[in-house]
Amino acid sequence: MTDPIADMLTRIRNAVTAKHTRVDMPASRIKADIARILQDEGYIQGFKTLEPVAEGKTPPPPVKTLRLFLKYGPHGEKLITGVQRISRPGRRV
Repeated sequence: MTDPIADMLTRIRNAVTAKHTRVDMPASRIKADIARILQDEGYIQGFKTLEPVAEGKTPPPPVKTLRLFLKYGPHGEKLITGVQRISRPGRRV
């Protein structure tokens, strides 16, 4: 994946549009920091990092998962609207 931050923002945008209560993505330290900022600013309810779990005989996936719990207004209105990545690998701002 070339741009994991843009992937994170796209997953959040898609989940909010579909009115999901949570969204999962591969975890990294920078994504956890972004999630912490979103939580501090009141855009999400919370987040947690899930460790890989072995299910049956298959080995666990090698990556941790970051789970964001999305937040909506009292009448179900979206709190996250128009989130986009400004500085990206092809254009640094």
